[in-house]
Order: sequence, then C-alpha cells, then structure tokens
Amino acid sequence: MIVPRLRIQNANAISSPMTWGFPSMTAFLGLMWKLERLLAGDIAVVFNGIGVVCHAFEPQVSRGGFTKSFCLTRNPVGKDGGSASIVEEGRVHLEVTLVFGVVGDILMASTTEREAAAAHIAGLLARMRVAGGTVLPGVSPRSPQLIALEEDEEKQAAQIHAVRRMLLPGSCLVERNDLLERRHQQLQATTPATSRLDAWLDLARTNWRSVVAQDENGTETVTWQHDRTDGWVVPIPLGYAGLADLEAPGTVLNARDTTTPFRFVESIYGIGQWVGAHRLKNMHQMLWYSSADDAAGMYRCCNDFTQYL
Repeated sequence: MIVPRLRIQNANAISSPMTWGFPSMTAFLGLMWKLERLLAGDIAVVFNGIGVVCHAFEPQVSRGGFTKSFCLTRNPVGKDGGSASIVEEGRVHLEVTLVFGVVGDILMASTTEREAAAAHIAGLLARMRVAGGTVLPGVSPRSPQLIALEEDEEKQAAQIHAVRRMLLPGSCLVERNDLLERRHQQLQATTPATSRLDAWLDLARTNWRSVVAQDENGTETVTWQHDRTDGWVVPIPLGYAGLADLEAPGTVLNARDTTTPFRFVESIYGIGQWVGAHRLKNMHQMLWYSSADDAAGMYRCCNDFTQYL
C-alpha cells in the first residue's frame, strides 16, 4: 500500500531525549496501528510493516550562528492574560511517502476494488495526525495504490522497479546497527574499555584526523581525513526498555490508560541510515515492524535492511 507525497506541517522533531530531526519510527508505527483500527469495520486488512520515504525536510529552527535553536512560541496566554512560559517543542515540515506492508483478502480483489480501498485509506490518513503533525490538503501527482505483488519472480521484480521509480527522488530510513557493532570493535582494538555508548557517539559525529604523508624526496604533507565513509548515517531511537516490572492495569496513579498494563521505560538507541529509494532490492528492506518482549522489558522497532544486502 503506497500513499504518496503527504505534506505534513509541524511534525514532532524531538524524536527522543538525546536526538532530534526526523520523527521517530515509533510515531509511524503508532500511526499504522491506529489506521488499522479505523479500518477494522470497513476493510479486512492487516498491516505488518511501514516504510517512510522522505522527499522534503524543513526543520523550524533559527539559523543564527553555529548552534541552531528551535523556533518556539508562547501559547496559550496565562490566566492573567500575560505570556506563558516557553515549552520546548521542536517542529519540522515534511513531505513523505508512506509504504505499508499489507496482508488480507483485499489483495485478491479486483483492480477497481483495490483502487477504492486505497482511496479510502488515503482519505483516513488525511484526517489523522502523522508524528504529531497536520496533513495538509493538496493533490499529489500520483494516486494511492494498493499493489498485490506477483508470485512470479520476473513479474515481481518489474513491479518493484516501478515502485522504486514512484518513490524518487527520496530517501528511506533503515536500521544499520551492524555499523555500530563494527565501530565498537574498531574502537575496542585501541581502547578496550570503549562502551557501545562511546561507539554510538563516535559514529554519530564526523571525526577529522590529520594524516602525515612523505613523498620520495622526504617532504612531509599533512592532510585532513574524516571517517564518514558509510553513507548518510544518523543516530536514532529504536523503542523503549523497561525500568521496572509490568504493573497491572489501573494500579498506577494518573496513567493515561487504565485498561492496559503499565511500565516505566526509557528510550533505546541505535544507528540508522538514509538510503536512496533506487538502491532498494525489495520492499522488505524499507519496512519497519515491532517486537515486544514483556519478560525482558524490551519494546523495539525492527528493520531487516541488512538481511537483504
């Protein structure tokens, strides 16, 4: 299921306590589950993953100096009519294409029925919040599509090629924790006490080093080289880890939901990479899905990009 070129205003740019920029994938997985619930009475469909292709990214920040600051507002006014204190809210304007992995009988329907279902899903999305942002009205150059992939490999390859062209120009976010493990091993080779947090911080920045070279005449030259050789790599939140035991529904004071078990959690982090949509070998590489382990207290967003390299 492809919903192309959604323009989103004021999405949440603070993706975790330690990162900002593109919204967290937890927000898009939440959108997928909410949409599935809304469709329960209309269309027999189950979403098993979501991919996001970003076409435009405009953070609402001031550009004075090296350090950027969010553009903040004071609202609403206080009880006395005066200005309220500022609550930090990072915002970003986006243009994205959403790709849903779909399971259900609707895939066996006729082309006309699939087109009607896709239009209905896109209509629901237009009335929803996406990562806290508002979907702006506008006519996309392409209509939403619900595509049933062919079983024949050659026909399926042609379908995927056509889908990749629909997603251009744009980049999709995938998980690359293999790069984090590799950087951790590299740093441990020289500093055995290096932790994964140290490797994560090292990989999240651009590290410049001076390299001295000597020519055949004995003349030394110094050049500066950086270690950003793995593409567009970014630190991202990957979900939540439990800080305490799972509590029974309604036993925690002031919980937002009294019918769901409650647990205090903190964010967990990993490494992501922005990959050009034309580099995808199949749709599984871009889809994110959830993994929950109550016993271990781990609630994680997963992506299988590296399994198809």
